[in-house]
Amino acid sequence: MLGIHDLSLFVVSGLLLNIMPGPDSLLIMTRSATQGWRAGSAAALGIGTGTFAHIFAAALGMSAILATSAAAFTVVKLLGAAYILYLAIGMLLSKRGDGVEKPLTIAPLPLRRIYGQGILTNVLNPKVALFFLAFVPQFIDANAPHKALAFIVLGAIFNINGMLWCHALALFTAQARARLNLNPAVTQWLNRATGGLFVWLGVKLALAKQH
Repeated sequence: MLGIHDLSLFVVSGLLLNIMPGPDSLLIMTRSATQGWRAGSAAALGIGTGTFAHIFAAALGMSAILATSAAAFTVVKLLGAAYILYLAIGMLLSKRGDGVEKPLTIAPLPLRRIYGQGILTNVLNPKVALFFLAFVPQFIDANAPHKALAFIVLGAIFNINGMLWCHALALFTAQARARLNLNPAVTQWLNRATGGLFVWLGVKLALAKQH
């Protein structure tokens, strides 16, 4: 449908990426621990809103630049594959403690402001847009008739799954009533598992025949 392929692999990859700890998780956990699950959920909703902004902007931009050129779309996919392999190497070479940030100490805020804070953490992060432009096209056929629509559908699937995880994280953190940090060994395992998956994805793309 819409030229989307390997949907199950896309969902699994997205879930692994969402579970990995990062600035978004840190913001949600800190707000939940200090102000309760509603504050964590407000942050999660803001993060999801910001992510949707990146998804639509990337889809529209890709559509305008590539138009109906399958060749140009293939170039974008190959550049994206190179970027994914670059990320994979960093994950595979990561050591315990890499990328693990200390909990923040922040003052209580109204839910509306927490929501806005969540939006800004994503909208002002260019790495999010770069990631979507590199990752999502790998699961869209170069000859798909509606690439932008396929991009939006995949982006929505990724983001909705991510928000479900974020809300679960907010609830769990609030119940624990403490700022939680993943064990460094678990973080390292997640990095390497996701890195291995990305290496496989990049090699699969490089060896695949163009349709």
